[in-house]
Amino acid sequence: MNNYKPEQLEQWDKQYVWHPFTQMRQWQKEKPLIVEKGEGSYLYDLEGNRYLDGVSSLWVTVHGHRKEEINRAITEQMNKLAHSTLLGLANVPATLLAHKLVEITPEGLNKVFYSESGSTSVEIGLKIAYQYWQQKGKEEYKNKRKFVSLVNAYHGDTIGSVSVGGIDLFHKIFAALLFETVHAPSPYCYRCPLHLKKETCLMDCINEMESLLAHQHHEIAGVVIEPLVQGAAGMLVAPEGYLAKVKELCNRYNVLLIADEVAVGFGRTGKMFACTHENVRPDIMCLAKGITGGYLPLAATMTTDEIYNAFLGELDECKTFYHGHTYTGNPLASAAALANIELFEKDNLITALQDKVSLFANGLKKFRELHYVGDVRHKGLMAGIEIVENKETKELFPVKYNIPHRIVLEARKNGLILRPLDNVMVLMPILSMSIAELQQVLDITYAAIKKVTEDEALC
Repeated sequence: MNNYKPEQLEQWDKQYVWHPFTQMRQWQKEKPLIVEKGEGSYLYDLEGNRYLDGVSSLWVTVHGHRKEEINRAITEQMNKLAHSTLLGLANVPATLLAHKLVEITPEGLNKVFYSESGSTSVEIGLKIAYQYWQQKGKEEYKNKRKFVSLVNAYHGDTIGSVSVGGIDLFHKIFAALLFETVHAPSPYCYRCPLHLKKETCLMDCINEMESLLAHQHHEIAGVVIEPLVQGAAGMLVAPEGYLAKVKELCNRYNVLLIADEVAVGFGRTGKMFACTHENVRPDIMCLAKGITGGYLPLAATMTTDEIYNAFLGELDECKTFYHGHTYTGNPLASAAALANIELFEKDNLITALQDKVSLFANGLKKFRELHYVGDVRHKGLMAGIEIVENKETKELFPVKYNIPHRIVLEARKNGLILRPLDNVMVLMPILSMSIAELQQVLDITYAAIKKVTEDEALC
């Protein structure tokens, strides 16, 4: 790679690479930022410029780039075995990791099914839940074929995951391909779907969920939810107690709770897992992103013994879960995940996070003063800053102004990488960032929003 000049790489990128969630016509017009290396909280481009990684390389990096302990774990495993199938065989790291995941997740999640991405972990959770009810024994359970998800939900980009999604911009075009899903209102307090005010609302959105389950529980296999924070929806933070109430309703109406912890797991909310904030044990938990510390693709779908046991039977009963992936339980990824979890424990990272969470929360308060910031939402080290043209009406800027992207470019000039979600500027800093680096992330973001929305001509 060192034999190629930056201009050649830029040309080839534009000529051959199709980037995800990117309008390529716009991409073709701009100079791409090509990342060459990373270290700690920083990414470096081909010209040696460094940038704070303000989105943890899409919400995955935990202990920083080029973490020695994870590097070593991967290298040591690579010298033993890079890959062998988990179909009919086992391997050491995947077995050790399963034991560790059972140890650190909510009690009762005792079985681990591996895959490679957040989307596939949810897809697997849906299929497990569906098959569970079909094999449960009672004829009435065979009608439990639908899933409840929230409006604005995002659970990945495979067809099953898209079916339980609720973001029209991403999902509407695929409607004819999807299975039927029941949507419950999202706890989007800033833009309440029930037209209530947060200050006086008694969490009425949960009443809508209750009504839905009361009338349709006989045909509902599971409720799929991102605990506490709907990430890709724009960092929508649920009111305190919402998650616990959903779990209570699932128990009452005999419906499985599928917790998509892909984005919120592994310390993002200030605890190891978001469900533990409200002492919730889901029936199925989906994990990915931070599981390897941002090194290699790996995901896990965890279930209870009760669910697992419904798949046990004689061969001719065909109760087997006929699902799998080529790289399921990959030894290199599993070794990275084990090292990642060991670092959480060795560095006492969750405890160390608390001062950073406080600084982050306090630092975000001043964003509300900005003329074009309508709402600021955060949990742990996750934040969404919603940009609006009019604070009174909450009206958005016309798309033609391209405000979020201009803020990204302005922040980049000052050494910070951001990635927006529509009109929401997302901050998802690396958990191991120093207090000083975290303050820089806040300062640069504030200055970029202010300059683009207040100091520049909006055209």
